[in-house]
Amino acid sequence: MAEIKQPSAMTQSTTNGAHPPGSEPGIAAERPPDAPSAHRPRYAHIVGWGHHVPGKVITNQELEQIVDTNDEWIRSRTGIAERHVAADPKETSASLAVAAARKALEVADVPASKIDLIICSTTTPEHIFPATACLIQDALGAHNAGAFDLSAACSGFVYGLAMARGHILAGDAEYVLVIGTETLSRIVDWTDRETCILFGDGAGAVLVAASEVPGGIMSVDLGSDGSGGNNLILPAGGSAMPTSLETVSSGMHYVKMDGKAVFRFATRVMASSTRKVLERAGYTTDEVDLVVPHQANIRIIQNSVLNQLKIPAEKVFVNLEKYGNTSTASIPIALCEAIEAGKLEPGYKVVFVGFGAGLTWAACAIDWRTPVEKPETGWWKNTRRQATYSAAAARSMWRRAVRWVYEVLPDPEAPGRDESREKTPAEAPVKESTPERVRE
Repeated sequence: MAEIKQPSAMTQSTTNGAHPPGSEPGIAAERPPDAPSAHRPRYAHIVGWGHHVPGKVITNQELEQIVDTNDEWIRSRTGIAERHVAADPKETSASLAVAAARKALEVADVPASKIDLIICSTTTPEHIFPATACLIQDALGAHNAGAFDLSAACSGFVYGLAMARGHILAGDAEYVLVIGTETLSRIVDWTDRETCILFGDGAGAVLVAASEVPGGIMSVDLGSDGSGGNNLILPAGGSAMPTSLETVSSGMHYVKMDGKAVFRFATRVMASSTRKVLERAGYTTDEVDLVVPHQANIRIIQNSVLNQLKIPAEKVFVNLEKYGNTSTASIPIALCEAIEAGKLEPGYKVVFVGFGAGLTWAACAIDWRTPVEKPETGWWKNTRRQATYSAAAARSMWRRAVRWVYEVLPDPEAPGRDESREKTPAEAPVKESTPERVRE
C-alpha cells in the first residue's frame, strides 16, 4: 500500500507498494527503540477500503409488478432506480462483509494477522449471538483480533470509525477493521411500498491504521434520541417481543417506519452534526472538498447538505440511484465509488455524516492523507494472499473437528463408568447422620 502522505519531507510517499526502510504499510517509519512512545503523537488514518454487493438487481420497473408503485414515483421521492439484493441463501451479512474486508486488506497491503480489532456494524447480523464480527474474524484468519458487533443502524459505520479512532489514539491497537454490512432485503415486507422500495443489500469495509503522520480522522460527533425509537424499528425478535407464531403472522419481524418523522429528524441532524465536526476539526464548510453522506433519500441530502450547509453538489458524492439505502454499508460503499470516480485525493478535507434508527446520528471530519492509486500486485503476492485465506479456512475446520472429537469422546466422570475402582474420599457416599427421631 502507498504510504500515508504528510507535509514534511521526512517521510517519503510511494505509490508502487514500496516503503522506506524500517517502515510498514500504512504507517510512518518505525520509531527508535529509545524514543518514549507516550511522547509520540498518534493519528488514525484510513489506509484500505473495499466494498461488495450481491449480483441480483431489482429495478423500479420490477417493483411495479409487486406493489402499487411506479418508477417515476420512486425516483422523484427517493432518487432510487435499483437496488442489489441477496437472492442466494449463501449470501449473508457475514459473507458480504468478508468479501469487502478482503478487498480493503488488499488495498492496504496488510495481512489479516496484523488486525488488532474488528468492528462490524450491522442491523441484520447472522444471529443475535455470536457476533457477526467473530465469524468474519474466523473467515479472514485474523487470529490476533478481538471482534464485536456494533448496533447503531445507519449511523453505525461512523460510530465504528469513532471507536477505531479511540482505540488507536489510546495506543490499544495499530490496525482496526471497520465494516458496515447489511442484508436488509430479508427484513423488508415486500408488500409494503413505503419500505420495500428503499432498501438494498451490500457491505463496505475500511482498515484504520495508527500513524505518526498528522491527519486522518480529526473529529467525530455521535448523538442519539431514544424518544424517537419507534419511528424506525424492527418490533419483534428481542426480549420485549420474543419470536412467536403471533409475531410472525402479524409481520412484526419486518421494518416499520414513520417516513415523515424520520425525514424531519434527518434533515436537521445531518446539517447540525456536520457543522459540529467541522468546528471541532477547525474547518469551515468552504474548506470541505468532499462530503459522503448516508445514502437514504436524495431529498434528505438536498435539504441538509446542499441547502442548509450550502455545500455545492459537485462536492457531495451520491450513488443512491444504484444501491438504494444499504443502511450502515452505504457510506463505505459510497467512499469506495468516490475513490474509483477520482473524487478523492490526498490533502482533501472529507466529511462522513449519517443518521439512523435509535434515533442516532454521527459525523466525522477527515484530513485524507492516503494515496488512492491502487498499487500493482504481482501473481506471487496474490497467490500468497489466497493461500492465507485457504489456510484460515483449514484452521477453522481443524478447530471445529477438535471440538467435535472432544464432544464424542466418553467422559470418564459420566454415569456408567467403571465402579470397580477404589473411590476417592470425595466420591465416597456420605453416611446418614440425621437422628432417627428427626427423620420420623
